[in-house]
Amino acid sequence: REDKALSLVKELDAFPKVPESYVETTATGGTVSLIAFTAMALLAFFEFFVYRDTWMKYEYEVDKDFSSKLRINIDITVAMKCQHVGADILDLAETMITSNGIQYEPVIFELTPQQKLWHRTLLLIQNRLREEHSLQEVLYKSVLKGAPTALPPREGTASEPLTGFHQCIAAYNFSHRIDHVSFGEEIPGIINPLDGTEKITSNHNEMFQYFITVVPTKLHTSKVSADTHQFSVTERERVINHAAGSHGVSGIFMKYDTSSLMVTVSEQHMPLWQFLVRLCGIIGGIFSTTGMIHGFVGFCFDIVCCRFKLDPHVNNCAAPVLTDNHVQE
Repeated sequence: REDKALSLVKELDAFPKVPESYVETTATGGTVSLIAFTAMALLAFFEFFVYRDTWMKYEYEVDKDFSSKLRINIDITVAMKCQHVGADILDLAETMITSNGIQYEPVIFELTPQQKLWHRTLLLIQNRLREEHSLQEVLYKSVLKGAPTALPPREGTASEPLTGFHQCIAAYNFSHRIDHVSFGEEIPGIINPLDGTEKITSNHNEMFQYFITVVPTKLHTSKVSADTHQFSVTERERVINHAAGSHGVSGIFMKYDTSSLMVTVSEQHMPLWQFLVRLCGIIGGIFSTTGMIHGFVGFCFDIVCCRFKLDPHVNNCAAPVLTDNHVQE
């Protein structure tokens, strides 16, 4: 019974063995094998880096949270005398909700060389974010240390707070620089659209408006997991001149509305089984492809040599000649 079972298993062998006497090694075969092994090693090496890399997955759903409070983080410097600056939070009915939690601190509007370098770098990142949206995924995964848009402290003075309203003693106008504006929990790795925005005007009756749409966002990466908010903004500015029909109130206005959709951003990683399948595909594909190419090139080479008799050692190129008694090559 064991012999029958063993013979049955042998009959099911899908990998027949070739006797060593039938195997012949050649220089071309060795060269092709060397190229194949080199290609397999390189592709496997690059595939390992693909396996280690991650990507961000975006999912959208209806926001069902109606009870949570929206936190507003703002750091803005206004080029105006301190006693002329005020800030309030109003609802749609223009009823003041609160003015608590806003800190006022006199600062110098002009930036130091170090702060100007920070500001130029921030504007450069903002421009790249508008052109290449995938850059935000890099920021998500890198998780920058500390607040990425925090204005460096002025040399020789105390550090400035990250939140609140800044003013400076200067001419009466609404020239301003937005160092940071965000909604919800502050997390590193997110650069908001208004960070680094600077508006300079010489008119005393200028109105600056920012229309903001806030989108609740849940961020889940290998380094951080937080509930925050992203937003898009539309800017508008005009001079208030009642005589010319341009009515309104001069100042800086930020009008925001929350979106009904919620975005979930999660970091994805290639599973191990998929990496192994792709690795097997690379090895098997290169073996099969190089084998077919080597056989085809060898076949074409033999045909050319036989046709033009380029190889004097080729003796089997002539067609067989039939005689009466036997076949003579």
